[in-house]
Amino acid sequence: MNDDSDPVFETLCVSADAPGALDRAVEVLEAGDVVAFPTDTVYGIGAHALQPEAVERLYRVKERPGRVPIPLLLPDAAAMEEVCIDISPLAWRVAERFWPGGLSLVLHRASVVPDVVTAGGPTVAVRVPAHPLVWALCRRLGAPLAATSANRHGQEAPVTAGSVAAALQGRLPLILDGGPCPGGVASTILDLTVSPPAILRLGPISAEQLAAVVPLHL
Repeated sequence: MNDDSDPVFETLCVSADAPGALDRAVEVLEAGDVVAFPTDTVYGIGAHALQPEAVERLYRVKERPGRVPIPLLLPDAAAMEEVCIDISPLAWRVAERFWPGGLSLVLHRASVVPDVVTAGGPTVAVRVPAHPLVWALCRRLGAPLAATSANRHGQEAPVTAGSVAAALQGRLPLILDGGPCPGGVASTILDLTVSPPAILRLGPISAEQLAAVVPLHL
């Protein structure tokens, strides 16, 4: 159920290539609401990462427990400097090798990142996905996207806009339909705030691939 303070929408699903679609998505995000969109793995649902109330809205739409942090999607590696501090040379090397792609890096958060994004923790997970629509959204918005899969918490992640609509109809104003997503596993997560770096979750980037760049104990 939506929070009593949340509006009920007639969810609009439009082609991501339609004239004005990206502009409309940016308007929704700037206004503090959420948008669903395709990524390089599954459909995601995102909010303006630097607006705490927008991120809170994202949690409610997804019914995600507040103790579970939300990762940030970036348009490029340089955007790490906007949301992270103490970025090591190793982090830049790993980003250069694996981004855009299926690797999330856990780094020390900058003060600009709201507590609600990180569940109050000192770190934040960031990724540059291999999907030009996400890059375009972030650049036009001028901010990272706090984003997670476009399903209710605990349900199967959707790979089509129709599946997003079936799960979240009436809970968000806009779905950008970019066609089917390739699916697959969630990103590998590498924590670079500890020594040696730690793999928190294995995904499309293997431990062996990381070990060629990162000093890991395998």
